[in-house]
Amino acid sequence: MRQNTPTAGATWRKVAALAFAVAAAGLPLNHIASYALLVIVAVLIFTGEVRTRTGAWIVAAAIVLVGIGGQLFISPARVAEGHNIFLPEPGGVLERGLPPDVYRHMAEQFDVQYPLSVRCQKNSGGCWQNHYPAQTFAFSADGVFHASDFSRAVDSLDFSDPVWLGIGFINELRYNWYTVGPDVHRADRDRRFWMGLHRWHLAMPWFEMIRLPPEFVGGELCWRGEIMWEGADGHFAALPGDKCRAIGSDDTGRHIVGIAIKPDTLAMHLTPPWHVRLLQLASITLELAALIGLVLVLVRINVRRAVLPLILVGLAVLAISIDDASFLGGIRPFDGGDDGLFYDSVGRDILRQLLAGDIYGALEGGEKVFYFGGPGLRYFRAIEHVLFGETYLGYLAIVLLLPVLTWRLARHFLPERWSLALALIFTAIPLGELFGTTFIDYAKWAARGFADPAAYIFFIAGLLPLIGARAESSTKFVPAFFAALLFALSAFMKPIVLPTVAVVLAGAGLAAVVLRQWRRLAGLCLGFVPVLSMAAHNWVYGHVFQPLTANATHPDVLVMPPSAYATALHELLTGNFGGGYLKRALMQIPAWLSGPAESYATVPLNAAGIAVLIYVVVRGRGFNPWLRLIGAAALAQHAVALFYINSGRYHFLAWFLTMLVAAVWLHDVGTAWLQRRFPKLWRRVAADPFLLRLASGLSRLEPASA
Repeated sequence: MRQNTPTAGATWRKVAALAFAVAAAGLPLNHIASYALLVIVAVLIFTGEVRTRTGAWIVAAAIVLVGIGGQLFISPARVAEGHNIFLPEPGGVLERGLPPDVYRHMAEQFDVQYPLSVRCQKNSGGCWQNHYPAQTFAFSADGVFHASDFSRAVDSLDFSDPVWLGIGFINELRYNWYTVGPDVHRADRDRRFWMGLHRWHLAMPWFEMIRLPPEFVGGELCWRGEIMWEGADGHFAALPGDKCRAIGSDDTGRHIVGIAIKPDTLAMHLTPPWHVRLLQLASITLELAALIGLVLVLVRINVRRAVLPLILVGLAVLAISIDDASFLGGIRPFDGGDDGLFYDSVGRDILRQLLAGDIYGALEGGEKVFYFGGPGLRYFRAIEHVLFGETYLGYLAIVLLLPVLTWRLARHFLPERWSLALALIFTAIPLGELFGTTFIDYAKWAARGFADPAAYIFFIAGLLPLIGARAESSTKFVPAFFAALLFALSAFMKPIVLPTVAVVLAGAGLAAVVLRQWRRLAGLCLGFVPVLSMAAHNWVYGHVFQPLTANATHPDVLVMPPSAYATALHELLTGNFGGGYLKRALMQIPAWLSGPAESYATVPLNAAGIAVLIYVVVRGRGFNPWLRLIGAAALAQHAVALFYINSGRYHFLAWFLTMLVAAVWLHDVGTAWLQRRFPKLWRRVAADPFLLRLASGLSRLEPASA
């Protein structure tokens, strides 16, 4: 008989409460302040207890409806805003679509900034002259909910750095350039470590155009650089410099163009009149009140439980801001040739096809047969742009989960203080750079738009319902189903994780058979079915049977296939080393053990980690069976490094699982061995002032993690 307890369906209630909060905040969630507030609300929801009373949910629904209705009623007028790259093309769409004065002026500036002598050769690889804009104003995902005959309709305009303006066209595949300055190029990077807030400088020539509504009469536009302001006769006057101009009634409906042919020269700030500012303030206040009211009505807040997740998320945000703050709500220009450029561009194409009603074309995903190694990320990008507009805040949400998932996973095998220390070190201290298990590595590659971090985080998330927070939950259908579904999503994001997934699912499935847990077995099987979508896609669109992606056997990726090892063995037996296969085989091993740091100096440390893995899996009967299964999965994933190219991002998951197993071994076996083997060193380490302060801090946080 099913128990009717307050905990039954608690997870679903929390998901529903979060959906209410998203509705109250409004889509798209493309403002970092609203996003940060929603992250805090999500933590409070998932660390608290969501009420079950029908009355509370009715009141919560009323709050959301009032919030949405109020936003529609008091929402101030929006400004039509359009933007695009500027590449002069005789008779092209820009010449036909832009005002003649504007196009002529920008073309003249372009010729001065980029004379013929510095331009790349047309039809050469990665040259900007191979592709030009397809429309006057670029597509903007912000326009899904706030459409305009330009790119989008905005409620404010304030930028000095285009990275924070949300101009997504910079990552369209047609602008996949390999050129460098002084020619037209994509971006310049400031590598100084303290420049995280301004890591990227957009170098692409572009323009910004706005059209002012009547409600903005009495406001003011300030700018730095050069703009062109439309006059009564339809002609545009160039206004260079650092200036401000009041908006009069004659300016209603007229166009203002900001020119950014030369990088880092344009800034614009639109100050609305007081009555528009009051409406904007009222809109923000209403959103804030709706979210606060929603939490107070639906959630019994547990402050103590919320403290540690908020600390971990805060540390993650700090680490990201130091490395590349553009991930926190901006749009950085991806490097030419990078996977990130492909995934985001195809994701935007998918979204445009969906908006046009072409579902079949959208599901094709830009390839009839998946080639690139991350099929799922392009579809995720399309969904992300619907929910979060022209930002990458959806991927950021996944990355911010990683420290919390690390802590939660470690708690299954370690005491509170150890699991807390592991999560804090992983997130905040780049010591793991030596071992390939530091948070910033995941954040870096996610910010670059690669699929690897998302795949690994989905896998780590899948381990939690599989293992189960309570003994009885790990035998049920639903946790097993969602665990397998997360594993399927992980493989869809990056099929390279399949060895790890196969070991974990096989072990869990075999255990379910032995223990006659048929519901659990059914959940595992059904949850993993979506992994077949890759083969189905390739069959439907490409008419070939390709189970995964076509580049899995590309020689630039699969650098040492089994046949190469067979040839290396033949060379060893015959003494004929002319082919170089034996040398390649021998070098693949230290390349693997160099880890994600890709440094031979880390080989001894990483080799010790592998030895611990083997010990726990083969001889560690005293360890948790789940830990031994995770260790076996890690060994399976490590085997990938013996065949594939030594790229650190391919092996983050293997070393993360190695870190977990090694930490448990250190707690259960290693510390006692070290105390016996090196007593003087152990006493000196135990008396270290820094470690004592760290232990004191952990003891204060320990109640919050319990």
